[in-house]
Amino acid sequence: MTVSTQGMQLKTGSRLAGELVELLSSMRFAISLLTVICIASVIGTVVKQHEPANNYVNQFGPFWADVFGSANLFSVYSAWWFLLILAFLVISTSLCIIRNTPKIFSDFKAYKENIREQSLKAFPSRAEARLDEMPEKAANRIGQSLLGAGWKVKLQSRETASGTGWMVAAKKGVANKIGYLAAHSAIVLVCIGGLLDGDLIVRTQMWFTDKTPFTGGGLIADVPVQHRLPASNPTFRGNLLVTEGTTASTAILAQPEGVMLQDLPFSVELKKFIVEYYDTGMPKLFASDIVIHDHETGEKKEARVEVNHPASHRGINIYQSSFDDGGSKVTLQAMPINGPAKDFEISGVIGGTSALTNGDDKMTLEYTSLRIINVENFSEVAGAPGVDVRKVDLRTSIEARLGSGHKTVTEKVLRNVGPSITYKLRDAAGQAIEYHNYMLPMELDGARMYLLGMREATSETFRYLRVPADAQDSMDDFVRLRSALADPSIRAQAVRRYAVSAVEEDRPELAEALQASAGRAIGLFAGAEEVAVVPVAGAENRGPVKGGLQAVSAFLEANVPEAERERASDVLVRILNGTLFELMQISRENAGLAPLERNETTQRFMTSAVISLSDAFFYPAPMTFQLKDFEHVQASVFQVARAPGQNIVYLGCLLLIVGIFAMLYVRERRVWVWLAPAGERSSQAQMALSSNRKTMESDQEFDVLKSQLLKVNP
Repeated sequence: MTVSTQGMQLKTGSRLAGELVELLSSMRFAISLLTVICIASVIGTVVKQHEPANNYVNQFGPFWADVFGSANLFSVYSAWWFLLILAFLVISTSLCIIRNTPKIFSDFKAYKENIREQSLKAFPSRAEARLDEMPEKAANRIGQSLLGAGWKVKLQSRETASGTGWMVAAKKGVANKIGYLAAHSAIVLVCIGGLLDGDLIVRTQMWFTDKTPFTGGGLIADVPVQHRLPASNPTFRGNLLVTEGTTASTAILAQPEGVMLQDLPFSVELKKFIVEYYDTGMPKLFASDIVIHDHETGEKKEARVEVNHPASHRGINIYQSSFDDGGSKVTLQAMPINGPAKDFEISGVIGGTSALTNGDDKMTLEYTSLRIINVENFSEVAGAPGVDVRKVDLRTSIEARLGSGHKTVTEKVLRNVGPSITYKLRDAAGQAIEYHNYMLPMELDGARMYLLGMREATSETFRYLRVPADAQDSMDDFVRLRSALADPSIRAQAVRRYAVSAVEEDRPELAEALQASAGRAIGLFAGAEEVAVVPVAGAENRGPVKGGLQAVSAFLEANVPEAERERASDVLVRILNGTLFELMQISRENAGLAPLERNETTQRFMTSAVISLSDAFFYPAPMTFQLKDFEHVQASVFQVARAPGQNIVYLGCLLLIVGIFAMLYVRERRVWVWLAPAGERSSQAQMALSSNRKTMESDQEFDVLKSQLLKVNP
């Protein structure tokens, strides 16, 4: 049998039908379909499937997101054109099998003993010899020898002019042809299994039963019946989210236009969710202890679901997919950070919202997520304090690149820094800014710092405001200092204290001048007045600056000559630091606390606090919400699937392995030995061997056969 790219030829019917059948059953058409499927599979692997539309807009832009969406590239495996290609591949491969199966079985049974004597001389592997035995006796001996070696043999006698001759025809390795059928059948079975387990049946039900995807929100129990699929649905694959201590019986099936709800014949109760982490903070094990409640029989079955270890009930497999927050309860402490505000506590649930109001200003606090473990890398990098970037340590550099495969050029120092809260503040216009705050301070640059993150879009990375922790490891001292800075009367009191402490009593005129300078410096720093920025040629003109060290800098640029600016800035910053220290002491006195001691620790805290106060003017909210307490509630995300095509796919994979093994590792060989009379007690033998693959093994095997059958030395 020879392989041809031509398809099945119809001997009757119209010409158009014949050409169509020939195209569908041809190898070139099947290979083209496989190529398109491979390209589509690459797209489905590279591009994340079934993500929210906003994610694709952020990644590709509005224009290309719309183009790719119209081509269903965000749901490749359920796209109509992908399913159509699979269907055509099934048809094409099936026609190929139908076309070639009769030829294969015919060739499988045939020994081709009718081959002519002259044809044996055309084979590359051939030999001749004279045997001292009659043709019939030689044929029986050769046949028995081939049978003993595992060959299938057939003998044929022929009448010739010189007497009766015998043809010995033998074959071996004919299972190679079965490999063709097995491999092609595997493609058909895998495609059929894929069609059965895909969205084809779900969409068919939607077409014929007027089911439509659901695009709204609310409770699952309130979703109308036209958006639900019955529990008898023969095939589906969806997600089921179950919170600890609760049950769920409705899976979510993602569709390009929305979601479909799949009712299950049982409920899943999550008793406990278990998660273990690596040192990097990545989960290394997550599992769920569940109870399956059968709706029909009332049976309760306990099971444990782990990754790659699903549970099964009523032909539906329950896989551990991921985990999520199940509505953890959090208590947040609101602290003023940028503007006048009061401390207060607020409680909520992750995924929920709380309304905030301050007169005419109304905002919504959205509790986005709670993370109880945050592992960060604290390794020293170039440019970090204490690292000399000019240093070249050749030995360390070489050792970092040698040794075991897990070594990296940059050694990681991983540390769990504790829980964090992510929330959004949404204004009345619907604009939201996302915030990410750590519950505990962390050691940065030799000081304990609270990190308050913010970003205006999810595509951006968080930018963090560093707030120094006080001696009690809290933000209280900083918050008191920020509130005192916003109070004009406390600022004036601090200015007077600083002037008195910095000037001798017998120089009142100097104290008055210093008091004026200190009042101006702290007023600029507190944002009591705006300072216009001096325009620079060729640079973008900025608006007025209000508050922080940037306001002090802008004031100096506008009012002090450049030659005297450096000296004036040193004096002004020294005055500002002294005034802020007195402001800190007053704020502690008003809170009934002892004043801070003048030591290195206090100086380090005040230095960090001044920088944080300056940066706080860029913080887009008047307050920050710190995580004070929480009650963590886990939720498990299961993938539930009824997959009737699964066993079909497994069978197809088995046939594919058998077929590839047969085609690649089984060689089909055929041997013919023609024995013609050459006297009273002798015969003339001609021998030939054919193989579907010419290898060195074929030549060696032929030499062995010559020696055994014809007694010819190789």
